[in-house]
Amino acid sequence: MLVLDGKLASAAVKENLKKKTAELREKGLPAPHLAAILVGNNGASETYVASKVKNCEETGFESTLIRLPEDCTETVLLDTIQSLNQDPNIDGILVQLPLPKHISEEKVIETIDPRKDVDGFHPSNIGRLVQGLPTFIPATPYGILLMLEHFNIPTKGKHAVVIGRSNIVGRPMSILLSSNIPQGNCTVTLCHSHTPNLKEICQQADILVAALGKPEFVTPDMVKPGAVIIDVGITRVEDATAKKGFRIKGDVNYTAVSEVASAITPVPGGVGLMTIAGLLKNTLQAYLNNRG
Repeated sequence: MLVLDGKLASAAVKENLKKKTAELREKGLPAPHLAAILVGNNGASETYVASKVKNCEETGFESTLIRLPEDCTETVLLDTIQSLNQDPNIDGILVQLPLPKHISEEKVIETIDPRKDVDGFHPSNIGRLVQGLPTFIPATPYGILLMLEHFNIPTKGKHAVVIGRSNIVGRPMSILLSSNIPQGNCTVTLCHSHTPNLKEICQQADILVAALGKPEFVTPDMVKPGAVIIDVGITRVEDATAKKGFRIKGDVNYTAVSEVASAITPVPGGVGLMTIAGLLKNTLQAYLNNRG
């Protein structure tokens, strides 16, 4: 059984980005610059943003972190985004989700300049993705493609089942796996909360992508022997015996399913690290598009 180790795959991506950034510096050019906006002090969001900033440093990118209070108005946030849109020194913009309930995520995403939308959430970029045009791929699906590439996982002609239809992961992942690209050409079934016979459908999957946000939802009896399992889930589950008082769980029962699968991503240490790799690759592409 192959462990699809996000540390190994992301390190390879970051090393390549580091070399490209060094080449830019040698030519006297600035490094790519990512700006992140964090609203409030959600613990998980703090962790994610800190990791993104750290990874920028490791690859030689510039990064700017803008913190806004939990009670900041929607107008203040939108104005902040607009100022970054107009700043020629900023190549990529991300707003860490989720946002406080009084702020419309839809408005926020649509305010980001599509040319700087390195999370790949803007409707313009999603539309281009659907049409198979060059665009920013949403960071998590992009990271999964990079992982499949790194470990040489064959996808052509395979049956891929995606559980979860979010606009951030499930829906774009289903489009990419069905697309005529090196890590695509699958026949794809997209499942969700209203899918009947979910277990039977999952049992048919050569590649199973779990992105529904329910800890350890996928069990061995749902998995075809020899299937490739991509676990996108990341949920904090309270655990008094753990040092931090909680443990991170994926959507797959890793210990049990790893006995059946041919390859599986761990949680943590899997897709989450690849999401950041996808984000960094998008940031470099934004730099090349806008300043290259």
